[in-house]
Amino acid sequence: MNKLYFGDCLDVLRNEIPDESVDLVYLDPPFNSSRNYNLLFKAPSGHQSEAQIEAFHDTWHWGEQAEREFRQLLVQPNTQVSELLSSLRRFLGENDLMAYLTMIGNRILELHRSLRSTGSLYLHCDPSASHYLKIVLDAVFGPERFGNEISWLRSQPKSHTSINFPNCRDVILRYTKGNNPKFFKVYTAHDPKYLKKFYRFQDPDGRRYRLGDLTNPNKDRPNLTYEFLGVTRVWRWTKDRMQKALEEGRIVQSKPGSVPAFKRYLDDMQGQPISDNWSDIEHLHGSSNEALGYPTQKPQALLERIIEASSEPGDVVMDPFCGCGTAVHAAQKLNRQWIGIDITHLAISLIEKRLNDAFPGIVFGVYGTPKDLEGAKNLALRDKYQFQWWACSLVGAQPWQDKKKGADRGIDGIIYFQDEKGIPKKIIVSVKGGETVGRAMIADLKNTVEREKAQIGLFVTLTAPTREMVKEALTAGFYESPNFPSGEYPKIQILTIEGLLNATQYPRYPDLSQGSYTFKRATLELNAAEEVNDLFREKGMEPYT
Repeated sequence: MNKLYFGDCLDVLRNEIPDESVDLVYLDPPFNSSRNYNLLFKAPSGHQSEAQIEAFHDTWHWGEQAEREFRQLLVQPNTQVSELLSSLRRFLGENDLMAYLTMIGNRILELHRSLRSTGSLYLHCDPSASHYLKIVLDAVFGPERFGNEISWLRSQPKSHTSINFPNCRDVILRYTKGNNPKFFKVYTAHDPKYLKKFYRFQDPDGRRYRLGDLTNPNKDRPNLTYEFLGVTRVWRWTKDRMQKALEEGRIVQSKPGSVPAFKRYLDDMQGQPISDNWSDIEHLHGSSNEALGYPTQKPQALLERIIEASSEPGDVVMDPFCGCGTAVHAAQKLNRQWIGIDITHLAISLIEKRLNDAFPGIVFGVYGTPKDLEGAKNLALRDKYQFQWWACSLVGAQPWQDKKKGADRGIDGIIYFQDEKGIPKKIIVSVKGGETVGRAMIADLKNTVEREKAQIGLFVTLTAPTREMVKEALTAGFYESPNFPSGEYPKIQILTIEGLLNATQYPRYPDLSQGSYTFKRATLELNAAEEVNDLFREKGMEPYT
């Protein structure tokens, strides 16, 4: 079931996701903050640049697409949604916010259709749009299906705000589809001050406990009124149950004549029930082991809490704006099935790497990305930048520039490698998706490799190279590695998309870092690490560390 889709989630939802097939939806759509979010690729120490690619642009403009989607909303069976959006259009006009709400409304309708009757939807947003999104959700699910408005304190207040209180929280709106949704209480550890104040007693074996009241708040209970240990009260329990608890050592009396109390052991308590105010999960810092350089990345603990609260092992979790894949990562870790959708290949390739790093041997399907030469040609015709980013992923390269950065200086991607200790080196990647290629392109790549002081250049082409191109590449000679003297690594390598797809071609270079210089590795999950180490031990190999 585990599936990753490259494409617009509206198209994927309509064409690929059946009715009532999903148990939990989490979505973190762009907030309409009119910002460009860049995916940051760190360079190894000693290399000056930090490549930034625009991961997504979250300004939504009223135009042809918004008008088309608005008309689709008008003919939906849910008339409340069409009436609401029509009213909002009259109120707001045809502006960016209206385009955003139209986009979200269409997709929420499809998400509602895909949910099982016991399913829940969590929509992550910020206070600037939450009030509008809430009434859209009311129209789709019904006001009676509103569950919670969760407030996540994502950061501490900043002092630079001068005319408003600082905004340091996000809103997560929870809605359910039916009357009996799956919901499991989630607990957090008690505050140490609370434990010190209330669990201040200990048994001889060290078990900590607090004293609980055994009297009944309802004084009109004759059947529970009796004498116990010399004290007459209206008790919570029958006399037989009280006697049994006394024999088990669960009832204490500090002195003769005092009211007995019940021992509530700390290790019997599940913790403090989580409310709708979440302040115990910090946002990701750049230095965090989780941080992958993706903008708006959420902490994995946040997604694990949501998944544990509203699903069971084996259930299907879906994220239609899956970004860097935190939701699907958490779902995999918690033994749920999952569906992830994103409209950029940057996100898809990042998620693929993240999951393979964290769960070695994981099996999942990737749909919507080219699987053959015709699919690659189609992507190149539709969107040359998505094609370039996809082609870079085939050779394990960081994308270099995006369409708004101006001249790319002949560089479409970068691979960092290490073939001697402490000295990172680099490979320049040039991608060509056109029908015409020639010798001059290889000459340009040779010049770029020399100018950038790189060791190797990869020429990735959709069209087969000419004989003159191959001859030109050979004139560059070979890169001689200090620690891999027997290896032959052409300084200019021509790789075709067809060859990369059918695995008859691959980039050739030595690398002691196993790719970790080019992309940050996701942390290996413990359960996955144990499985890998068991396999290593069976083969007499050293365990993974």
